[in-house]
Amino acid sequence: MEIKPYLNAKKELVDSFLASYFDSTVSASVLRDSMQYSVMAGGKRLRPVLVIASYEACGRDAEEIVQYAAALELIHTYSLIHDDLPSMDNDDLRRGKPTNHKVFGEGMAILAGDALLTEAFYLLTNTQLSAIGFQPSVMLRIIREIAMAAGAHGMVGGQAEDLLAEDSGVDNDSLSFIHSHKTGALITVSVRIGAILAGASEKEIYLLTRYGESIGLAFQIIDDILDIRGDSVELGKAIGSDKRKKKLTFPAIYGIDTSFKKAERLVNMALEALEPFSQKADPLRGIAGYILRRRN
Repeated sequence: MEIKPYLNAKKELVDSFLASYFDSTVSASVLRDSMQYSVMAGGKRLRPVLVIASYEACGRDAEEIVQYAAALELIHTYSLIHDDLPSMDNDDLRRGKPTNHKVFGEGMAILAGDALLTEAFYLLTNTQLSAIGFQPSVMLRIIREIAMAAGAHGMVGGQAEDLLAEDSGVDNDSLSFIHSHKTGALITVSVRIGAILAGASEKEIYLLTRYGESIGLAFQIIDDILDIRGDSVELGKAIGSDKRKKKLTFPAIYGIDTSFKKAERLVNMALEALEPFSQKADPLRGIAGYILRRRN
């Protein structure tokens, strides 16, 4: 299938929800402006789209879970705000715009990130916004899974290892840990919670987890390659930062060609995991190919 129309349609669905949510639920203040500035700055909305696509692959309707999908975007945005801080990657641009701390100051950017992370869990538990009721046991499961993926066991743990690994030389084990946790964990859990909310079988959740793990690692490998070969205008941020900071990346260890071939193998593994699924999983198949071909 042609994936761009699907991605655009689901992105619009998520964007519409987020715009309405911030207009109606967060009181006006500099903190609100800082939160909204980064959330609405653009982006592909890949993680919430994966939640929706996984839910649909299991035979359900996207409209039912937009708020749960949007919560993943709040967590992702918080991580970007904090990644850009002077004490972390010290970046000036994100999605073609000045980073949050450049506009609102470092202190307010930290608070905006903190607020977005906690707002995500408020959104997950806000039954007044829910278009469909889920069993408490299901909600507890997805909250636990998201917390595991976002915190020290997942994304934050990967980010910590990334900081420690700067200028540390070749370390294949650390590289795999960083990529699978810093980026892969949140992508994988996005796919998993879509399936869990849809009432998928444990076998289906297992297969979708394999898919998520494969595309999550492929996404970060391509991201590493784009930092070398990408266009700063298309990317919306400066390129070459990984090399300047002596970060541990796949191209740094294996070279660009070998890294791309690994990303190709991972995408093929993701597609193999989807073989038992019907054409309703075609958006997931299309997203896997899109990750390999992406330019921003």
